[in-house]
Amino acid sequence: MDSRLVARVFRRLLSHRTCSKRRFYETQPLRIPFVPLRRYQKASSEGNRPSKPQATAMWQQRSDIMPLDKSEDFAKYPMVTANMLRPRKDRPKRVKMLTRDFIEDSLYNPNYGYFSKQAVIFNPGEPFEFNRIQDELDFQKILGQRYTEFEDRLDDKEFNETRQLWHTPTELFRPYYGEAMARYLVTNYMLAHHPFTDLTIYELGAGNGTLMLNILDYIRDIHPDVYERTRYKIIEISSALAALQSSQLTASAASRGHAGHVEIINKSIFTWDIYVGAPCYFIALEVFDNFAHDSIRYDPFTEQPHQGVVLIDDEGEFYEFYTKDIDPVADRFLRVRHAACSKPFRHPLSSSRLIRKLKSRLPFAPNLTVPEYIPTRLMQFFDTLRDYFPLHQLVTSDFNELPGRIPGYSSPVVQTRYQRRTVPVTTPFVQQGYFDIIFPVDFPVMEDIYSAITGKLTRVMSHREFLQRWAYTEETKTTSGENPMLSWYKNASTMLSVN
Repeated sequence: MDSRLVARVFRRLLSHRTCSKRRFYETQPLRIPFVPLRRYQKASSEGNRPSKPQATAMWQQRSDIMPLDKSEDFAKYPMVTANMLRPRKDRPKRVKMLTRDFIEDSLYNPNYGYFSKQAVIFNPGEPFEFNRIQDELDFQKILGQRYTEFEDRLDDKEFNETRQLWHTPTELFRPYYGEAMARYLVTNYMLAHHPFTDLTIYELGAGNGTLMLNILDYIRDIHPDVYERTRYKIIEISSALAALQSSQLTASAASRGHAGHVEIINKSIFTWDIYVGAPCYFIALEVFDNFAHDSIRYDPFTEQPHQGVVLIDDEGEFYEFYTKDIDPVADRFLRVRHAACSKPFRHPLSSSRLIRKLKSRLPFAPNLTVPEYIPTRLMQFFDTLRDYFPLHQLVTSDFNELPGRIPGYSSPVVQTRYQRRTVPVTTPFVQQGYFDIIFPVDFPVMEDIYSAITGKLTRVMSHREFLQRWAYTEETKTTSGENPMLSWYKNASTMLSVN
């Protein structure tokens, strides 16, 4: 579909009463794929205001489509952070911010953020009876029917053309996926901590609360003695999802029995300030892929890094700048990665210096390398684990690769959903709150940085390998012998830490 037509559709769309009244400004061409949306198998002060732009310290990235020169605006607009924008009900204008703050504000702002206001997690209803399903194609057909029925019910209550709907393995393969997690947790607890301490489980970003219920159901039914000592605590940044998780606990007599074992804490993990000195298990499934990243480009001649800054003008347009002044968080990440990583990793400077220089001398060549997206928020999460959960054991699963990423190294998929169709775009600088921004996780780099910060040993395995070890895979096998729980999410990995 022509990108101008798509832009017009979104400008009209975002003027509806159910959406923001602010206009949507296209910064890059849009593409409409012919595939359904799926979750991929998915405090600072204001800066100084110099009187004129400093050409030696700030670059406006050249591109195929030359942007307007916004250097004067860059010099006079204040620098803001995602934390400073949290009280705002309207999307900001006439400001600038680091890329990671723009992404965090887009996804998590409590008044217009994607997860706060837009995201809906698919609930398939009754668990799939895989042993009665013919094969994976039959499963996909049944899944598509349930998707349609689920969204039809939502539209009967409130029609929404821009509903952001996606699914997780926890929902598709319940209760079997959650039971596999429960077996891992109980087995390790019995070996390392029982009967000296309680089984304390923290889950970061619990979605619909399905994993919580599946784990607690399994422990109650199979290990009643352990269940009496089980404490399940959810840390949830979204007030809407926290309320949904609370409602799950009262949805049935079986779930109401868990109420005394569950605590739902509605706050960001990055504002956590409670010291937990006892051993605990910390679950983070499909969470790291939505942590904010910084954008770094390098000078092809000097190899000096430049940090991305987003300018939002008085019309709500986005402009990307790069500055030589690397902030302490990004600078620390680059230093920790350089010191901690035991194996080579891909980044813009991994190619030959001679080739980079030759390319940079070509007509209309960019003045900086392609961007590298670095997971600075993930590093800060590891700091929180080290400082406040010193005896934790981490259980995390996420995507190691994603199809359809925007240009760059470790770059994200950026997409929205309109009239039940996926709309991917080629930049993260789009209307805040209406687009999911999903990053792949570089597990070898993450493993080394996690170990360097926390001092813990780790093991990384594939999604399939973890489930073959801990799930009863016969329960998700179709009559043809295919097993969707094992064959889906081939691009996901699991990392486990050990004390």
